Amino acid sequence: MRKIFIYAGLILIAVGILMPWLGRFGSLPGDIVIERTNFKFYFPLTSMVILSLVASLIIWLIRR
Repeated sequence: MRKIFIYAGLILIAVGILMPWLGRFGSLPGDIVIERTNFKFYFPLTSMVILSLVASLIIWLIRR
C-alpha cells in the first residue's frame, strides 16, 4: 500500500510541475466546448479517456 501512495504522490508532483506547459495545448479533439454569451461549458471527454488509460496502465505496471 505504501508503494501506491509513493507512486501516486510522485505522479501528482510531476503533473503539477508540467501543468504550465500542458495548459498551452488547449483542448483535444473530442472535448466538448459550448460557448454562449454569458456561459461556457467545457467537458473534457477525450482528455478523461486518455487520463483513464494512462492511470490504468500505471496501476497495471505497479501491480505486476
